Amino acid sequence: MRTPLRSPLGRGVLGVVATGALVFSLAACASTSDSESNNTAPTHPVNQTREPGPGESLLPQATIPDLSNGVDTQVAVDASFVEALTTLGLTPGVVGTATFTDGTFSFPITGGNVDYFGPDSEIRPYVQGEIDHDGSGLSLTAADGTVVELTDFRIDPGESKLYGTVTANGTVAAEDAYLFNLWGGTLKPLEVVDGNAVLEGTTVHVSPDAAELLNETFGTDAVQDEMLVGVAKITAATE
Repeated sequence: MRTPLRSPLGRGVLGVVATGALVFSLAACASTSDSESNNTAPTHPVNQTREPGPGESLLPQATIPDLSNGVDTQVAVDASFVEALTTLGLTPGVVGTATFTDGTFSFPITGGNVDYFGPDSEIRPYVQGEIDHDGSGLSLTAADGTVVELTDFRIDPGESKLYGTVTANGTVAAEDAYLFNLWGGTLKPLEVVDGNAVLEGTTVHVSPDAAELLNETFGTDAVQDEMLVGVAKITAATE
């Protein structure tokens, strides 16, 4: 398991990212909705931290101590997000072992661990651990040839955040940078399908920090924090 660096997306990094018209800037072109279930995240995360009370069980309903057997995290991209890519003249691509098929990115799981207590449990966060995706990611190529890559994703379900490495034209700009928020208001209960644990329904949103810094970089207020990127489905091998 990698040691978290949690480097912030500083102004210098965002300057490089903005040059490539990176993913977050798409919020300025994507359609929005007044409904929290569509293009914005709920006011409060469902997976809030809370210590167990007297007599409450500390044992998870399910646990996977080693996620190195796979399988993947998929993100079904919101339609307006895809349309914005075309409008801005950006060509999406995949890095390493990632795939992109029919509007869905797939990033193989390479390691980590998960404890699942369930939404009916009094334990919060009810999903805990770390999910690593080394060696894969997504890329965006601008008309001027600038290539920006987001790779090596690390999901922290306890924090409801996704971190990753930002690379611009082959140069690493930030490692373990805070990229996205994960919201579980539409998360379905854990399922076991063909021996794999499946968690589906979490929505992926632009982090407030990234939105604020991008607005400063672009001199605009069009980049909304919690802008919807898509819906995630995590499938993990249990053996």
